Amino acid sequence: MSVRAILPFTLAGFLAAAESPPAPTAPATTTPAAAAPALPNSPAVNWVLPIFSDREGHRLMKLQGTEVRPVDGRVAITNLMITTFTGDARAAVDSILLSPRAVFSPTDHTARGEQTVRFIQDDVEVTGTRWAYDHAAKKVSLEGDVRVTFRARITDILR
Repeated sequence: MSVRAILPFTLAGFLAAAESPPAPTAPATTTPAAAAPALPNSPAVNWVLPIFSDREGHRLMKLQGTEVRPVDGRVAITNLMITTFTGDARAAVDSILLSPRAVFSPTDHTARGEQTVRFIQDDVEVTGTRWAYDHAAKKVSLEGDVRVTFRARITDILR
């Protein structure tokens, strides 16, 4: 399934939006002030990136962060929240992933981080550190301090 991001701007627009706004022009009777230099590492604040399917336009994923900075073709995100959806007309929430710091790659829809992560679904919750998320594979990998909590009824476990 191919996916695309529907944004009010492209990734290039995101990078441009991260720059400072141009300085206001001075009245014609005075000497114009020099434009402020661009700040390419300025953060986007309260950032949201919805991702929809190409063919049907159904919601697949929504990424959010309190602060986002471009880093080598990827974005570094503070207070990442990835909400994945069923990908159909219901647009029901499938899972939520939370992490205080992460790096997201918009080209292959992957994320990773060294700090803690919390992954939540209806019947399971997983926490840990040193993690990676691959949206296409629907896979979360954790390498450290892993804790899994099941919220499912287990019957006949001793058979």
